[in-house]
Amino acid sequence: MSGEGKKEIQLEIGHVLFIDLVGYSKFSINDQHAAVEQLNRVVRASEQFQQAETASRLLKIPTGDGMALVFYTSPEAPVQCAVEIGRSLKQHPRLQVRMGIHSGPVSGVMDVNERANLAGAGMNIAQRVMDCGDAGHILLSKRAAEDLETHEKWRPLLHDLGPCEVKHGMRVAVVNLYADQFGNPKLPLKLAAQSRRTRMRWAAMTTTLLALAAIVGGIAIFSRNRAQSTLAVPEKSIAVLPFANLSEDKANAYFAEGIQDEILTRLSKIADLKVISRTSTQHYKSTPGNLPEIAKQLGVAYILEGSIQKSGDAVRVNVQLIKAANDSHLWADTFDRNLIDVFFVESEVARAIAEKLRVHLTGQEEQVIAAKPTENVEAYDAYLRGLAYNLKTATTPANSLGAQKYLREAVRLDPKFAVAWALLSYVDARGYLQLTLQPTPALREEARQAAETALTLQPNLGEALMAMGYYRYACLKDYDTAVRYFEQARQSLPNSSRIPESLAYLERRRNQWDRSESYFNEAERLDPRNVSLLTQHAQSYICRRQFSEALRKLDQVLDIVPDDLDTLVQKASIAQAVGDLPQAAILLAPLHPAPNNPGALETQVYQAILERHPEQVIPRLKEILAKPDPGLGYYNGELRFWLGWAQEVGGDHAAADESWRQARTELESLLKEQPENFVVIGDLALINMGLGDKTAAFSLAERAMRVIPLEKDALHGPIPIEIFARVAARLGEPDRAIAALQKLLSIPSTGPLASNAPITPALLRLDPMFDSLRQDPRFEKLLASAGQNDATY
Repeated sequence: MSGEGKKEIQLEIGHVLFIDLVGYSKFSINDQHAAVEQLNRVVRASEQFQQAETASRLLKIPTGDGMALVFYTSPEAPVQCAVEIGRSLKQHPRLQVRMGIHSGPVSGVMDVNERANLAGAGMNIAQRVMDCGDAGHILLSKRAAEDLETHEKWRPLLHDLGPCEVKHGMRVAVVNLYADQFGNPKLPLKLAAQSRRTRMRWAAMTTTLLALAAIVGGIAIFSRNRAQSTLAVPEKSIAVLPFANLSEDKANAYFAEGIQDEILTRLSKIADLKVISRTSTQHYKSTPGNLPEIAKQLGVAYILEGSIQKSGDAVRVNVQLIKAANDSHLWADTFDRNLIDVFFVESEVARAIAEKLRVHLTGQEEQVIAAKPTENVEAYDAYLRGLAYNLKTATTPANSLGAQKYLREAVRLDPKFAVAWALLSYVDARGYLQLTLQPTPALREEARQAAETALTLQPNLGEALMAMGYYRYACLKDYDTAVRYFEQARQSLPNSSRIPESLAYLERRRNQWDRSESYFNEAERLDPRNVSLLTQHAQSYICRRQFSEALRKLDQVLDIVPDDLDTLVQKASIAQAVGDLPQAAILLAPLHPAPNNPGALETQVYQAILERHPEQVIPRLKEILAKPDPGLGYYNGELRFWLGWAQEVGGDHAAADESWRQARTELESLLKEQPENFVVIGDLALINMGLGDKTAAFSLAERAMRVIPLEKDALHGPIPIEIFARVAARLGEPDRAIAALQKLLSIPSTGPLASNAPITPALLRLDPMFDSLRQDPRFEKLLASAGQNDATY
């Protein structure tokens, strides 16, 4: 992204490389010019620099004695560029250069010459990191290093140096990157000086303690130089475990969940405190016995446990703050309150924790954690019930409807309840996007009105800004505006994993897969055991056909929720995509998905079809469809399509036609209510294809492509293209089918079938829908040329 001639640069995450000529001020003027010119040549020769510049994803800012390069590609880009520059500088020993790297927000500003420039924390911290180094050093911020630690190629090169004090007493955690061909393995002088001052304070210690310090120091040096460095757990960090429901009425579990989440939410609005999201803590018990191990898994120093007892309007809240390293109690208290005063408990707990952990609170943060969201007890109770549905692990139609019902009740009882309006908008928009609610124009309009109402009531409320961003993303696909709202929300919600998670989803839809990866990593640092987040990260790898990486993510999920059915189905889907049907069969055979889990059922049916033995699944489909669940909506018609396909592959063409005709009737009726539901349109295209209605099948496939064009949605845009390819292959249009398949195999892709695996050469070889192309030399050539893309796992 060239800055020249631009009048405005939008707020984005930039991956910044600061480069500085050491000793520049001591050069003569001629030598200064020569050194800068030589450095420019070395930098411009970098392959990473050239790739980013060619793609217009690079901003170059001269700094007099060096430069700042801001990459808009991936967190790896500035690091790879620094490595390439470091290698080249070995041929220019007179050029003494240091480099600093950080990923963070950057925003457009105008300089005195009315030219676009950049400012922001991303720039400032990268420069501070660089200032910690000496000639030859390539230093990374802790944030930038964490982005790389998941990659095998970088992990052995990262060496944690700990905090470095820079300007105004600010401390930044830095990591040294080096190998034989680049970088500087020596401890930077600034850090060495800090180390000397520390040693001086220990000079009066006894011989025994000095010996102990030497042992500890030796361990520390050894640890720092291990191939896999481990970055320190922040001292000001906390996880809030699920609160126990001690009420006699076990139906009050929603209340315990809600109070826990409200306390966590208030804590998460403190910028000086790292707070782990609830989705990572909900898998633990209220009072587990292995707190040090849990804290290690979550990357925190402190744990908050609690319990709730509610009887009528009386509420008792017990909380205890525990230092996880030694399982010691730092603080505990019991609060007896009326229901209307429970807000004060949430605020008091948040303030007490901030005090005990010596966390700095700004005046605005003081106000935020003390805020009372509503004066209406009944409205708050309804909000907590809706919140409990929203917090459930699975985003199912039942959970979405439950959350929507109670949140509507909350805002009806208190129309000025801004947080409830914001959550209602989010639930509606998510349901609209994920089709867990009927995606009607009325639902989209309610999401808009709810977000606008929340913002009108409280223009600076982080949850309201987040809701408007999510509405813009999910309902309108207005990605640029959504990003602006998300970045504004960050200011009020510094610990929200939902913001980087939403940005990860958004960026992959606009075909920025590397940037999406960066946001996934950021979200996982705040929410490391969120199974939904980890599963979606795996799905991104699947779309990119990086199946090995996807399997590693899915194994992380299984470590948290062993034997999870949906995760095992995803692994089976990967096995199908790479052509390993025996492994897929091993994974699928023991599973017995419920009728309300159509994705798992369809994956089992697809396995039988790929094996060309569908007779084993037909009775199960008939049994389910004999008593269809009305709550499944279009899935009933979709299952009838699968039944027809299985019957056709099994040779019963009359039964297949009957199943498809019934499916067509059901889905055509539904399409009148949901004219933009691209899934229903695609299903109808395949059903008409099976019935031999060429005109209708092509018309519907093309309609689906108009509803969700690839240019607007890189994640789901390939789905109607694959449907078009299948229709064309089946109905005698090989030229159009092969052209569509060539396109699909060249891009990240989501598929329309079963668990949404992308089309692969292995699936093309196995799938009966492409049988008509098997004698076409172009198809064989396509398989041969694309065969190298078949992933291993």
